[in-house]
Amino acid sequence: MAQPATNTGEGALARLWWLLRAPLPGRGGHSLRMAAACTIVVLIGEIWQIPDVAVPALCTMAVWQKDRTTNMLAGIALNVLIIMILLLLFVLIHLTLDHPLSLVVAVILLSFSFFFLGSASKLKPVAYLLGLIVIFALITADQVPIGEIATRALLYADLFILVPGAVMLICGPLICPSPATLLTREIAARLRLCAALLEQPTTNQLDYTHATLREGASGMLKLLKMAKLEKVLHKDQLAHLEQAAYSSVAALALAHTAFRHGETQPSTMEFSKTLRAMAEIFSHNGYPEDVPNLTAPANAPALTQLGIVLHTFTDPIENTLQNTQPPAQKSGFFAPDAFSNPEHVRFAVKGTAAVLISYFIFTILDWPGIHTCIITCFIVALPTVGEMTTKLRLRISGALVGGSIGIASIIFIMPHLNNIAAFLLLVFVVSLFASWVKNGDERIAYAGFQIGLAFFLSDLKGFGPTTDMTTARDRIIGILLGNFITYAVFTSFWPTSAYGLIAERCRALLTALKQQTTITRVAQQTRQEAAIQQNLSGMERALELAEAEPPHMRAHMPLLPTYATITQQAASLAEDSLLPSRQQTVQQHIQDMEQRLT
Repeated sequence: MAQPATNTGEGALARLWWLLRAPLPGRGGHSLRMAAACTIVVLIGEIWQIPDVAVPALCTMAVWQKDRTTNMLAGIALNVLIIMILLLLFVLIHLTLDHPLSLVVAVILLSFSFFFLGSASKLKPVAYLLGLIVIFALITADQVPIGEIATRALLYADLFILVPGAVMLICGPLICPSPATLLTREIAARLRLCAALLEQPTTNQLDYTHATLREGASGMLKLLKMAKLEKVLHKDQLAHLEQAAYSSVAALALAHTAFRHGETQPSTMEFSKTLRAMAEIFSHNGYPEDVPNLTAPANAPALTQLGIVLHTFTDPIENTLQNTQPPAQKSGFFAPDAFSNPEHVRFAVKGTAAVLISYFIFTILDWPGIHTCIITCFIVALPTVGEMTTKLRLRISGALVGGSIGIASIIFIMPHLNNIAAFLLLVFVVSLFASWVKNGDERIAYAGFQIGLAFFLSDLKGFGPTTDMTTARDRIIGILLGNFITYAVFTSFWPTSAYGLIAERCRALLTALKQQTTITRVAQQTRQEAAIQQNLSGMERALELAEAEPPHMRAHMPLLPTYATITQQAASLAEDSLLPSRQQTVQQHIQDMEQRLT
């Protein structure tokens, strides 16, 4: 297993630098397309003179997807949702117009509803965005002349979502690759990483291996689902790619096992050559057939099993085996515990409280420039104290970086911009930087959106280049204020610990490991390995969040060290369980771990 970086200033800076520059598969292309989409939205906002064009630009950065099909579906969904929002806003504006108490009641009810949907429904990625736009439109509505208040508020709320949705719907198919192309690139990247592990991997490559393994096959399967919707590829081709996605996870696990146990490939380097040749085929939107059965040394069981996986890398699982799998239960719009688990209601209450506190502060202070504190509440709300704590640093650092870029551009760049093209170039460059960070490793991705948030809200005030330092200052203060208010509320009232998630995830992990030791068919093993890696990811994430919580909360986590030890052991067993010669030993270790939990 990859060793953690040394806890020194130099080591931390080196790791941060690697995370910032890591050429992850598709990171550059996705960042360029996201920055281009944000710039197009700003251009449309300038042409139509949309006030606060920062909001639709932020919407675009939040919902832009990697592949063309998902972008089209998201664009259609946004355009359908805008009809519901318009109807809702039309009623609310006429009910709250010149009625401050009615406005407060509407803010409370709407905030609660959107936070609840974000916690207890499938609308989670979009619920906060919709809440942000509706509440923002209501609160800023009475800042325009009364005679045209309803028309303007409805028009601008419409454009806040309609413009990003239209850009996704039109530009997505033009500039984004197909999901099948992205899928084959993901598989190729894993094969190249396998080859690197069999040679002389660097520390960064080992770290990247750990992160890639924990992704399992979930991301690739989502791309496969979108590829099926396109109906461009034949179902047989899709079946080969599906198995290749699972096989790439198992191959990476086996290559890492060979590295851990010091297994060396033959001097002919046939494993590395085969892996790179297969990666090259996938890179050109194909898939290899008739992969030779590689021969490994007698004392290298991991390489032997890797050769078997590569030989059947794209062979679809038999239909008879697929029919033995129980059909997946379709989940509804709401989570199964949406109306029974009090945590969803508590989350909504805390989010509503943060919004109300922010609203009262900027209203009482008569400081409308810091209204970004309300926007921030919807963006940074997280369910557990561990998540709030671990991401607070990313929020603050991202906001400070984005705000600094925004203020520096106002002082040194804006006065010299004489046309819209130069202004859009500035927006594109900063959006590209924010998108690059956002599309990087999850340890820094959150800061990328905060960079975009602070820059857009600082520099996109009126129309064209701005030299208004006051607005930039106020909006950055609002962002920081919203961060601290949300953190204080969510960690002070009904603090939810990530520790409660660990027991269930540990049971799921051990169950998946036991199932793996009873499987004999290679195709089924690869699928089970992907599920195990995803369970490991959830377990490790829950442990990380629990360990980040305050000492008084960790005092009520008696089994936390035991869970941490079991997770470390399970990470090795997950790879060893692919080796037939070690499955009995894995079963014994699982029994020992289960006894420690009783």
